[in-house]
Amino acid sequence: MADTVTLRAEPRDRAGKGAARAARRSGRVPAVIYGEGKPATMISVDPRELARMLQKPGFFARLVNVDVGGTIHRTLPRDVQLHPVSDEALHVDFLRITAGMTITVSVPVHFINQETSPGIRRGGMLNIVRHEIELVCPVDGIPDRIDINLEGMQIGDSVHSSQLALPPGTKPTLDRNFTVASIAAPTAVRDEQAAAKAASMAPAAAAAEAAPAAGAAAAPAAGAKAGGKG
Repeated sequence: MADTVTLRAEPRDRAGKGAARAARRSGRVPAVIYGEGKPATMISVDPRELARMLQKPGFFARLVNVDVGGTIHRTLPRDVQLHPVSDEALHVDFLRITAGMTITVSVPVHFINQETSPGIRRGGMLNIVRHEIELVCPVDGIPDRIDINLEGMQIGDSVHSSQLALPPGTKPTLDRNFTVASIAAPTAVRDEQAAAKAASMAPAAAAAEAAPAAGAAAAPAAGAKAGGKG
């Protein structure tokens, strides 16, 4: 289950772009807490505390206790607006949650035992198709990550969603059996395979080219024989 962290916040007295800009000018990041049918709570948070949380994987799957002047709001981050150049947080949305609630979250994938994969040891490359997997799960059972065991995997092997070990009551949002990762052949092996395929096809290609030439050579000889009869 994902860890719960605490983020200290200060209340904001009003909403709107002007108030958000004022919070940024004061060195804070504007944010809002919404949900549960309650009025939105306008807050601001310390950019350094928020940056430390954002640097860790699985931010949107981590429960956050937002402490607003001693009042704790149990939340889940739902959106972060980032500056297009600096990547600094400009605004954060937090969703209020309650026990027994079911939520959709994106959980990061973590690969283990790469050193025991024969395919990787032979030079194969881990091709990650999905770095995160969107799950539907109970709010009190959100996994902090999804471990995928690569032990024994050979070049050409794949990991599909049906093979994932997920907590009870948790399932991917996609119904189909999708690919999460595979062990791809290294470039040298692919080139070698391509060369071998080309070599195996060469005799057939040469025979195909020779067939029309042989037919063209046979035609005049037949004509000469007919002319001799006349």
